[in-house]
Amino acid sequence: MKKLISVCAPAYNESDCVDELVRRLGMVADALADRYDFEFIICEHGSLDDTYAKLLKAREREPRLKIVRLARNFFAEGALTAALSFARGDAAVIMYSDLQDPPEYIPEFLKKWEEGYQNVYAIVSNRSGESKFRRFLARGYYWLVERLSERPVPRNVSDFRLVDRAMYVNYLQMPERYRPMRLMWPWLGFRSIGIETERPARGGGSSHFRLWATFHSALRTILAQTRTPLVIIPTLGIGCGVIAFLLLIFEVVRASFFGVPFDGYGSIVALMLFLFGLLFFFLWMVSEYVGMIFEEVRHRPLFIVEKTTGIEEAEKPEHRLAFEETRILP
Repeated sequence: MKKLISVCAPAYNESDCVDELVRRLGMVADALADRYDFEFIICEHGSLDDTYAKLLKAREREPRLKIVRLARNFFAEGALTAALSFARGDAAVIMYSDLQDPPEYIPEFLKKWEEGYQNVYAIVSNRSGESKFRRFLARGYYWLVERLSERPVPRNVSDFRLVDRAMYVNYLQMPERYRPMRLMWPWLGFRSIGIETERPARGGGSSHFRLWATFHSALRTILAQTRTPLVIIPTLGIGCGVIAFLLLIFEVVRASFFGVPFDGYGSIVALMLFLFGLLFFFLWMVSEYVGMIFEEVRHRPLFIVEKTTGIEEAEKPEHRLAFEETRILP
């Protein structure tokens, strides 16, 4: 009996890419048809262009395509989780629709999966079409995650991966609302391996990269997976207190021998501004934690499905019902 592979991808304003994506996925599936069956689950979430219309048209040519439409843009993590919640495969391939995750790597993922690996992830060895500034930010992000994360995260790891059914079903049972996927997979464990890939430029359209939004997302990703910043706050507080006490002793001794100096006003003001800046930075960090706690306790759904195409009620997998019981879905 053939094994079923579910390919799951979000699509937001990807009008220039979805036709080519479906075509290339079909070619990969046809080449592997003697061993595997495929389903392509693409989740369209709030696109402002004709992405959804093109997906509907593509389904007329490609019956393996299944479409999930969300009520609005629930961001990539929400859309990917929505697509996974409809997956029925023995394994699922997670990728994006902008063609920067080449479908042609799927046979390599499957080969490693057949060897017993349950999490086969892409490691981006070369990034085409990205500025030096963006590459610099990516290196800085992975350097920081590597040092702060409670579970090891490989550098330059991508969301593009194949995960075994046991792994993605367990992922769907995790109840948190903020879901940085590439940091959640290592926490789950399972036997994992990376494959070096080259990331081509976008297949069309414009990049969704925004500096502040990316920085804020990266910060929340780190805070969602580690308590290390909370440990840094009292550590630096104690360190500053010790330094201030030593400076006080030094000033008392100097005043005893040389008298009270009249200069130093600028140094004092600079030190105060530095300490207050540090204080408000940490308050901001704590406020992010509080904001994330607020989002969790509201128990709002991670996404809301407006419509599905190509997915019959009888085809909905059992783990989707368990997922609904966590109140992720309405």
